[in-house]
Amino acid sequence: MYQAFKKPSMDSLQIYADNSDEEDLSYQPSSLSADSSPPRLIPSKSAAPKVDDTMLALTAAEARQAQSRPIDPTQHVVAFNPTYDQLWAPTYGPAHPYAKDGIAQGMRNHKLGFVEDASIDSFVFDEQYNTFHKYGYAADPSGSNYIGDLDALQKNDAISVYNIPQHEQKKRKIEREKDEDEVDPTEVDNPATDVWLMKNKRSPWAGKKEGVQTELTEEQKKYAEEYAKKKEEKGHKGEKGEHVVDKTTFHGKEERDYQGRSWIAPPKDAKATNDHCYIPKRLVHTWSGHTKGVSAIRFFPKYGHLILSAGMDTKVKIWDVFNSGKCMRTYMGHSKAVRDISFCNDGTKFLTAGYDKNIKYWDTETGQVISTFSTGKVPYVVKLNPDEDKQNILLAGMSDKKIVQWDINTGQITQEYDQHLGAVNTITFVDNNRRFVTSSDDKSLRVWEFGIPVVIKYISEPHMHSMPSISLHPNTNWLAAQSLDNQILIYSTRERFQLNKKKRFAGHIVAGYACQVNFSPDGRFVMSGDGEGKCWFWDWKSCKVFRTLKCHEGVCIGCEWHPLEQSKVATCGWDGLIKYW
Repeated sequence: MYQAFKKPSMDSLQIYADNSDEEDLSYQPSSLSADSSPPRLIPSKSAAPKVDDTMLALTAAEARQAQSRPIDPTQHVVAFNPTYDQLWAPTYGPAHPYAKDGIAQGMRNHKLGFVEDASIDSFVFDEQYNTFHKYGYAADPSGSNYIGDLDALQKNDAISVYNIPQHEQKKRKIEREKDEDEVDPTEVDNPATDVWLMKNKRSPWAGKKEGVQTELTEEQKKYAEEYAKKKEEKGHKGEKGEHVVDKTTFHGKEERDYQGRSWIAPPKDAKATNDHCYIPKRLVHTWSGHTKGVSAIRFFPKYGHLILSAGMDTKVKIWDVFNSGKCMRTYMGHSKAVRDISFCNDGTKFLTAGYDKNIKYWDTETGQVISTFSTGKVPYVVKLNPDEDKQNILLAGMSDKKIVQWDINTGQITQEYDQHLGAVNTITFVDNNRRFVTSSDDKSLRVWEFGIPVVIKYISEPHMHSMPSISLHPNTNWLAAQSLDNQILIYSTRERFQLNKKKRFAGHIVAGYACQVNFSPDGRFVMSGDGEGKCWFWDWKSCKVFRTLKCHEGVCIGCEWHPLEQSKVATCGWDGLIKYW
């Protein structure tokens, strides 16, 4: 019983499923399968009587055609009211394949199509145009006849605006002479009288009467005084930079020794011991005296018996290297941290650049400030031209993307190199000092001809990072650039300034710090500080890391190789110490 009951129910389900499939098919004619039955289409029935609508369709089509029919541009009469669309419809005909409005791209010389030049002088055109507007006639450019008001033409003898007839010329001449005769004495004193203004109505300044200045009201006087005071204050700010009294203190025993030699005179016996550089192993001396970090160090040129340091405590100090190892002099002239320092070729003078927007030129021996320069922007790098005959020319890379060139003797800005898109970080002279390379926060290198503010080579690749320190190889053929993606890149200084793909020095962590990069005097080693206080040495030939020294707590920002003692190196860091290795 149960079995029999079960079976029909299954069959009925099956039938139901088939029916529902068919119903679906009426909705989905595309999903017909091969063995399903075809869809049934029931013809629609309408109770309306059958009407022959052929004529109706034709008349409707004709009306529509009349509306869409283009208007022939040559016909003068239109028999029906055309619509706006018809009036502005494009000209019918075979369209030009490459042009919007039937004019080939090559023919187009104006944004509206092709404009033909008329062979008529602008003077001739103006003459006829003005004649027509004055007399009502003008010469027809296409032929020898006239158009316009022919009566006026005969009356005026066909003259144009520019041929003044004889009698008119005479009249003008007489008037002019009369004007010259009557010179009013009051007019000589004050030519802007009302009478004069009336007479010379045509002057472009007519109506702007410069009367004698009236007394200022109390309010205006007060304002003027305040303004003058403000301006004076501004002028006092050391030409836009902040002004600080320049002080200096000498810390040595005496400024001259028993022979009368200055304390900055190099020792007579100092010369290179040997030309082979060795990498230092141990600490020899520590100079401490800066109360904040040290941002840069520079050895005295050629001899290295003194070392100059720029501190973030606004002071610049010079230290003895060979003998006592003490601080010899402190130079105080900046009101904010000192960013960069640079000796002149003989070491008797040096430049400092501070965040107080001033650049100062100091005498090393006496500590006097010889001159101060400022543009009102922060100088990030200062350099003197290394040529002996151009020691009076100072280049400074500024925070406003410019490189400014001053003449120290006159204090004038003689040139501005303005192409960078970010603050300028370094200036390096190459090619016998005829050119210099600058790097900037815009992640590019630019090469300039000295004295010409046009970039002769622009190096910028998508993979480049900012290069806050660049140094020249002793053989002057290569530049080492500290790239902020933790590597040192080498560029050739020859014509093309190509990146040397085979040489790159890596391993140190400098991202975010402007750690100095430097070479040993014989060019065999490359060295750089890093963000973790280490100093790294690489072999120039093999590019392998040779040695690392843990030098400072915090960042080791600067490192310099001694110019004469071939295996000694000085480093400085943000812990305020300068160490000699």
